[in-house]
Amino acid sequence: MENAHIMVVDDEAGIREMIREYMEASGFAVSEAPDGMAAISMFEKESPDLIVLDVMMPKVDGWMVVRRIRETSRVPIIMLSARGEEYDKLLGFELGVDDYMVKPFSPRELLARARAVLSRSAQPTSGETQPSSEKIVFSDLCIDQNAHSVKLGEEWLQMTPKEYDLLKYFAENPRHAFSREQLLSAVWGYDYFGDDRTVDTHVKTLRDHLGAYRGWIKTVWGVGYKFEPEDKK
Repeated sequence: MENAHIMVVDDEAGIREMIREYMEASGFAVSEAPDGMAAISMFEKESPDLIVLDVMMPKVDGWMVVRRIRETSRVPIIMLSARGEEYDKLLGFELGVDDYMVKPFSPRELLARARAVLSRSAQPTSGETQPSSEKIVFSDLCIDQNAHSVKLGEEWLQMTPKEYDLLKYFAENPRHAFSREQLLSAVWGYDYFGDDRTVDTHVKTLRDHLGAYRGWIKTVWGVGYKFEPEDKK
């Protein structure tokens, strides 16, 4: 993990330099992009292991960069922003961002978060470790762990990485009630720095994806959520 390649995207040269110094001192390789257009081009050429990405930039903002990257890659992304509003954080998580930091930030904390995100992304998925059970099927819902995709009836669902991870965790543990804290720990990692509203946001979008089956994800008042599908095929 210490020799991982980190791409830093920010239109402020001073911030890029500060992050580079901390990351390189800890053994990471670092490349820099001054704006969103450069970031997209650099990502396609260099395939970094982690992206530290500013939101407000000229030409192409960070949100658009995330959307473009998530079309083809699950590379971990840590967003940086001077805006700390809840809406911005939730939008980031909905788009598939792994973590979110508000400026000004501690470079030491950023380093800790980068290590945590890289550690989680290095863990094999269930599909990699259990090839004999690569599909989880409930009625018209099929979760293909090898393809990392979800199909509902004849439609392939377009989901962010964390939406997929949360649905898979629910499907692996049907009819089990989880608190928001338990879901954060299991899906985002014990060292996740977010709050439990992240879970609520992802549950809402999962229900939207499931459509007629949205009732499978039930709210357990005073506890959290549980997944109650029809009988498994």
